[in-house]
Amino acid sequence: MANYDMNHDPLGTKFAALADPTRRAILARLALGETSVSELAKPFAMSLPAVSKHLKVLENAGLIGRSREAQWRPCRIEPEALKEVDGWLEQYRRLWEERFDRLDTYLKTLQAKEKKPRAAPKRRRPPR
Repeated sequence: MANYDMNHDPLGTKFAALADPTRRAILARLALGETSVSELAKPFAMSLPAVSKHLKVLENAGLIGRSREAQWRPCRIEPEALKEVDGWLEQYRRLWEERFDRLDTYLKTLQAKEKKPRAAPKRRRPPR
């Protein structure tokens, strides 16, 4: 198999970045608004350089952006990048919704069968 180049698969790069729980937690925090690297690092038991590496992965995937305001380098989420991920997932969301609808119909059919009164079983007379 030939070597796979993530640079030619932006969606794959996004999913690879989202695979890490720390990066997902960083994105969840950035969904509340932009903030500094030091603020992002506070809840994690890791060094600032380690958090910066996670931010670099998120930035390379296009999921976050960074700017510079004097000494402050705020990070912000890039919602458009998440729309691409959501668009890809949408086809599977529809698939699962259809399957759940079929399962719901099947369960209702089973429940309706259970509610039907059953005829009382005939009693057998004991042999004499």
